[in-house]
Amino acid sequence: MTSITLPEGFGWVGLSVGPLAMIANMLMGGPVMGARKNLDVQYPNLYATPGFHKNADEFNRVQRGHQALFESLSTCQVMALMGGLSFPIASTVGFNLFLLGSFGYAKGYGNMKNDVKTARYKGFGFLKPVGWLVLLCASGASSTKMLGLW
Repeated sequence: MTSITLPEGFGWVGLSVGPLAMIANMLMGGPVMGARKNLDVQYPNLYATPGFHKNADEFNRVQRGHQALFESLSTCQVMALMGGLSFPIASTVGFNLFLLGSFGYAKGYGNMKNDVKTARYKGFGFLKPVGWLVLLCASGASSTKMLGLW
């Protein structure tokens, strides 16, 4: 049997990429469910059809904000796990910035008062790419360290 020694603090990474990611997904999905009900967008439609649903843009912005989480969630989870093997605290912080920024992104994007071109980075949505950068650096440094490149 092979054993792996994980660094102190790695549990924070696991807590973030598992339970906290699921909680963030559920919190971000709630407004979509509310918008689906309030704006009469029935299943199985993922998005509202413009010209068919009178509030298509409003619903689609709420839905799009939530869907944006899934475009990079798995990559960020892998980067957090890889980075966490050498830099557990930095990886935890980076992943949680990504989650918090994703929540801000969805909130800003779903707000019809915001211009669609800049809505996603209103408020704290800008933290999402900051989290990406931290995770990219931590996972890259951890991986190159394991390869003996430094």
